[in-house]
Amino acid sequence: MNNYLKVAFTVVVLAFILSACDSREENRRENVLEQKADRMEEKADMTRKSGEAAADRIEKRDPGLTDSPSTDRAAEATRESTERSADQMEEQADRIREKK
Repeated sequence: MNNYLKVAFTVVVLAFILSACDSREENRRENVLEQKADRMEEKADMTRKSGEAAADRIEKRDPGLTDSPSTDRAAEATRESTERSADQMEEQADRIREKK
């Protein structure tokens, strides 16, 4: 009976140890997913920066001495649109990370 308990305990411990180890393929898959998510976040950052730059260009093209309401609306619409796009990219990056 004592030998049976030792064997059973050893099997349980080995099963636990082996299940805690990630295989090389698993590590590689997780690294690929992480890199893909990082690229998506970088793309979101670039989208935000380009949207802000586009909105700034719209504001600078205002023909009047003071900001006209139509110029302000156009610049704000550009900012909101690019912000929504960037947010969607970041959400996609989060979903990619959740696959790990």
